[in-house]
Amino acid sequence: MFIKIAFVCFVSALFLFFINTSATHNTSSLPTCPTQHCTHGANISYPFWLSPGSPPDQLCGYHDLGLVCDHGYATFSLPTGLYYFVKDIDYENHRLQLVDFDTLNKTCPRALHSVPLGNLPLTHSPFNLNLSFYYNCTNYPSGVPSIECLSSGTNESFVFVTGNETKGFDWSRNCQVQVVVTVMKDQIATDGDLISQFAGAMNEGFVLEWQTASECVQCEASDGICGYSNTGKEVLCFCKDGSTKSSTCDAGGSSTGLSRLIIGLIIAGGIGALLTCIVPYIFRRKFSPILSEIRQAKKIDRDIEAFIGNNGPLPIKRYSYSDLKKMTNSFESKLGQGGYGQVYKGNLCSNSPVAVKLLNASNGNGEEFVNEVISISRTSHVNIVNLLGFCLEGKKKALIYDFMPNGSLEKYIHKKNLETDPPLSWERLHHIAEGIAKGLEYLHRGCNTRILHFDIKPSNILLDKNFCPKISDFGMAKLCSNTQSIISMYGARGTVGYIAPEVWNRNFGGVSYKSDVYSYGMMILEMVGGRQNMSIEASRSSEIYFPHWIYKHVKVGRNLTWHEGMTTKENEICKKMIIVGLWCIQTIPSDRPAMSRVVEMLEGSMDQLQIPPEPFIFTPMKTEVDICTTSCSD
Repeated sequence: MFIKIAFVCFVSALFLFFINTSATHNTSSLPTCPTQHCTHGANISYPFWLSPGSPPDQLCGYHDLGLVCDHGYATFSLPTGLYYFVKDIDYENHRLQLVDFDTLNKTCPRALHSVPLGNLPLTHSPFNLNLSFYYNCTNYPSGVPSIECLSSGTNESFVFVTGNETKGFDWSRNCQVQVVVTVMKDQIATDGDLISQFAGAMNEGFVLEWQTASECVQCEASDGICGYSNTGKEVLCFCKDGSTKSSTCDAGGSSTGLSRLIIGLIIAGGIGALLTCIVPYIFRRKFSPILSEIRQAKKIDRDIEAFIGNNGPLPIKRYSYSDLKKMTNSFESKLGQGGYGQVYKGNLCSNSPVAVKLLNASNGNGEEFVNEVISISRTSHVNIVNLLGFCLEGKKKALIYDFMPNGSLEKYIHKKNLETDPPLSWERLHHIAEGIAKGLEYLHRGCNTRILHFDIKPSNILLDKNFCPKISDFGMAKLCSNTQSIISMYGARGTVGYIAPEVWNRNFGGVSYKSDVYSYGMMILEMVGGRQNMSIEASRSSEIYFPHWIYKHVKVGRNLTWHEGMTTKENEICKKMIIVGLWCIQTIPSDRPAMSRVVEMLEGSMDQLQIPPEPFIFTPMKTEVDICTTSCSD
């Protein structure tokens, strides 16, 4: 009897399904949303719309993305009433290129304002960077080139890539006006003269990327086209059957929609009867563990999505897993593999090479992944790796970075790698150490929110084609306000060999940005030891014998001539890096220098450096330390 009832339920549901399928094929096309254009420039289509004057009664597009023709060119207005020339619209990649009318075609443009996005469904592209202009400066360091065409009398004006200002000098206090302007990265050559480049870069504008407007999510998910009623002041959803709904094509509306709703309810009833017959008998006995796992996974997904929502909107693009397969040619070229997962080489639509870090499904519950996305997406510095996008689709998690052709620092400083990767020169090692220090200084002081990295080590330092170092892997990072000196942290985080004493034992002091200073010190000591082909593995570089052994060599005044072929300059670089490293690994956090002081020591003369006290070093257990949930407190 049980089998007969189940069979009848199944046949009824299947019959109703086919009825509904045949009915849904008879639909008309979407309402016409015409492509429009001004006399010059890009075509204008959904989600943008063109208004000759006042907006029409019904918009076929996002309410906030209306464009206006001005002297034959499409213009876009930001919330504050600032107008921008629309140079290009890339509908495939959702990119909008804008140029400020105030600086358009100017040989010496004066930036007047930043780019206020308000609540628009737009974010800055990862292909942008910021320039900081300082006007009417009454005091400034000598030797820094000024913008002569924007200077007046004794007051000078200056421009820097944001984050690269002269260290140790407060530009905001000594200049009357500061304006941050967004331009495209490829318009600024890293080895060029910024003063001769900024005008051309501003004339090319910047790129914004659009996302689905929040009020249009349901409409587009139901294959509708989102619009707006200016008379009714409400969202519209244009559906395939020609009807107009309030928010989604899946509910209410025309008679066709009503009939589908009724059929859907009947189908739901049939399927419900089927499940009522079968589920208690089969699922309870065989699939309850699976259902429990699915429910837990869905809860984690909801928690992660809520976490993103509370910390958004993110200034980077979110990709689907199918997007990753396309950009990596189905993960064809593997660059490396570690405990976190695999890294593959890929290409964006613009043929820009990227590195796609595909994380293992077992890599935590996703919170540390989201933490990395939120941390690094708030940075913009020459010594911080550039995060272009991310993927979060169920258990599939990935990060998309700029491609670093020279890999990580780790492979250049250990004996086992020197046969395939020649050791770096002392000058280059010094340059790398200085760049990492500047990147850390930016994280600690240059961001609106202080970022503590907690995992500084050679494998997390990537090198571009010019061996410029980039700090990467922000999975253990912690965001706190700039006013906080000590943070609360439950449990330890980091990699053994680089963890500051106070992180794993609070008796040594409070956890702060000085914990990153310790990790940095251990790393540059490892750079020195590895460069000399010493048998010190990465996982053992913090063992007690190495810092004490190297300290004794410095204290007794030896010249540290590791090889007879080393020049006087190379010996000086070597000794300077050792002394800086020893200062950074002082046991008590307050005895360690801030990263700004580290930069000064690396850039300064060896004669000005003092030998620090001998560090008293302990090492925690020789295992990876778990990543623990943390919170900020004053």
